[in-house]
Amino acid sequence: MYMFKKKFKRQFNLLLSLFSLVLVVTIAACSGPEATTGDATQTGMPSEFRIGYQVIPNAELLAKNQGFAEAKFPDVDIKWLPFDSGRDVNTAMVSGGIDVGLAGSVPVSTGVAQSLPYQVYFIHDVIGDNEALAVTEASGITTMADLTGKKIGGPVGATTHFSLLSALDSEGIDLADVQILDMQPQDMLAAWQRGDIDGGFVWQPTLAKMVDADGTVLITAKELAEKGIITADLGIVSTEFAEQYPDFLKGYVEALDEAVQLYRNDPEAAAAAMSEEVGLTPEESLAVMNELVWVSADEQASEKYLGTPEAPGAMAQVLKDSAEFMVKQEAIPSAPDIEAYNNALFNQAVTK
Repeated sequence: MYMFKKKFKRQFNLLLSLFSLVLVVTIAACSGPEATTGDATQTGMPSEFRIGYQVIPNAELLAKNQGFAEAKFPDVDIKWLPFDSGRDVNTAMVSGGIDVGLAGSVPVSTGVAQSLPYQVYFIHDVIGDNEALAVTEASGITTMADLTGKKIGGPVGATTHFSLLSALDSEGIDLADVQILDMQPQDMLAAWQRGDIDGGFVWQPTLAKMVDADGTVLITAKELAEKGIITADLGIVSTEFAEQYPDFLKGYVEALDEAVQLYRNDPEAAAAAMSEEVGLTPEESLAVMNELVWVSADEQASEKYLGTPEAPGAMAQVLKDSAEFMVKQEAIPSAPDIEAYNNALFNQAVTK
């Protein structure tokens, strides 16, 4: 147990040190008299908008495919920049490489704990069966107890890593008895196909590809949520960008909400479009889309999710609880109080 925590803490400290270094450089670069953000004319409309997205079958990926943002802002240069995990999005956000990004609730919770310069403006999805622990048939794993002595992949700091640690903890399994390997989804799939790992906690569409390659699902994020272990994919925005372009950000949320409504009103058409992004058939795409909880902007303005500026929602507590768990794992030194997480919700974008 001690050795695992020591290694885990060292990995996180390295990542956080990199965040801090980039943050210092960024602040220094922006402190000069000529520093500007977006459109130098300060018209309320940026000249370009850089979106750090991930290939997850939710509203943002559907909006990308349908060009909803481009149609809404024809005079803005919309740039879609792909990322593999939330920790990479955190790094890009700190370095000033993106204006908004998608990251899981766990990397966001640790980002807020480290005072990274962003806020949560949208909930892209509440994670259900879309993230799960899959195990190979050859591993012989049929119960959580069988994980002892096995090699399990999981991106360190991602929601799936948090879910894996939480699942082991809830079953009373010593973390030192499981060899957890830090792997991005593509690397995990390759290791799975080579027979180098016994299992992995990952999201779609990689999850489906692993299950198709002689795999079975042991436990899902939905099952963990029923135990109170909640995870979500969140939209984060640079605090500076949100302050400079609040109306534009609200407009982008309207584009995302358009995608939510397309999925709800015409799921088959939405799935056909999504299949072009995730590399699955329309039928398979609809199945993985249905594994997520798609939340409209109106719903997000409720106390259950982001809430309002006057009454921050329950997502603040979810983030604080996630950070407290990571403190327990010695991944971060401490977690701030609930007020810091309330302040991290830029719920103006979903509030009419």
